[in-house]
Amino acid sequence: MSEACRFLISGRVQGVWFRESTRRKAVELGITGHAINLPDGRVEVLACGSQQALKKLQDWLQGGPPMARVSEVKSEPCEDPAVSSFSVG
Repeated sequence: MSEACRFLISGRVQGVWFRESTRRKAVELGITGHAINLPDGRVEVLACGSQQALKKLQDWLQGGPPMARVSEVKSEPCEDPAVSSFSVG
């Protein structure tokens, strides 16, 4: 059964390959959705997959790629975006 979750990641997360690294991790975990930069400096990740895969992604988001400095990850359930891949915007 698929679930969907919206993550908001704060810290030094723009300009450090965060979105592309997230896309690669999501594909590895079989997750669909997107990662986009927000005007306030955060990154939004909308993810759809199994509960176990979403937990693994959330754990990964806590650290992100090597150059990132994550200060906070907020999550909330959301509607399934009904997409078949993971995109970076």
